[in-house]
Amino acid sequence: MIKKYKYNLVMSKIRKLYYFDKKSTEEMISFLNNGAGDSYINRLMFNPFILLHHLLPLKLKFLPESYVLQDENSVKGLITLAPIKSCNPKVEIQKLLFEEDFLAEAAELVQYTVSRYKAMGAVSVIVKVDDYLPELLNMFIYQCGFSQISDEKLWRVTNFPETDYDKKAFRDFRNSDSESVAGLYNDSLLPHFRPLLGRDKTEFQEGLFRGLSCFSEYKYIIEDTQTKKTIGYISIKTTDNENYILDIIQSGWSDLNINSVIHFASDKIKKRNKHFGLFLKSQRYTNLGEKYEEIFGQNGYECVQNQILLTNSSARVLKETSKSGKYMILSDFIPTNGIPT
Repeated sequence: MIKKYKYNLVMSKIRKLYYFDKKSTEEMISFLNNGAGDSYINRLMFNPFILLHHLLPLKLKFLPESYVLQDENSVKGLITLAPIKSCNPKVEIQKLLFEEDFLAEAAELVQYTVSRYKAMGAVSVIVKVDDYLPELLNMFIYQCGFSQISDEKLWRVTNFPETDYDKKAFRDFRNSDSESVAGLYNDSLLPHFRPLLGRDKTEFQEGLFRGLSCFSEYKYIIEDTQTKKTIGYISIKTTDNENYILDIIQSGWSDLNINSVIHFASDKIKKRNKHFGLFLKSQRYTNLGEKYEEIFGQNGYECVQNQILLTNSSARVLKETSKSGKYMILSDFIPTNGIPT
């Protein structure tokens, strides 16, 4: 289905991204250096399953899908959305690029794709906007109907802690752990965020098509060595095998040494790559979000990215949260000399 609309007597349309859009898309993201642009294009366009993937119902989708805004014969905008595996289907907007003068059309691009996925059955659409892009933030809120929920930060590890850790407390994640990990995650959320951000066990399980994903993820369980009860969960993700993002889910009642977890994660990464960048994630919508920020700051880590979390959902927050070149880009983490674009 193609949606057409007019602005300033110029016919534009929204359609799926095709291979023949490669040149136009490369020109749009030419400002990304160090090969980040090429890597991004390759992940978008060179998956042999993407054509058939568009035909799948939402509950079976496992790859990101992209749509472009075409004005006459040139591409003026691009959006990429990825399904979030869940019994209540969710979608995340991972990328949004558009020409600076096409803000209104970018809003149409967002509205069109959100409507499309909601028609497929998505109950929620999530997006993260960098805090230094107020125009983009206002577009999502005032033109596209999104609500501001909270924020997430990325911290660059500048010196690796040497705190010892008990190897017996860490083991590889198994699908049978998914229920206990989901329980840990939901308990870690501040209560008024649970209707919007709660997750079930299917979101932590390894999918059938894991090897076709555009990122690699390594997952581990932290256990109490005496009771063998799960007290923590570690996710290490990378899209380029050079920069890794560490996400920690922790039980609120356990005394978990975060520096030991960072040391364990860095040891695991070193087995795959001796030279790497490690980034830590903190979320203000969790019980320990502010504590993590305090620890990371005390360790001298640099906050390199702050993203506002927005959602377009039928659920709602139960109490109001506190307010806290040529192209514009909304993106997930793309390292450029170690600093996100």
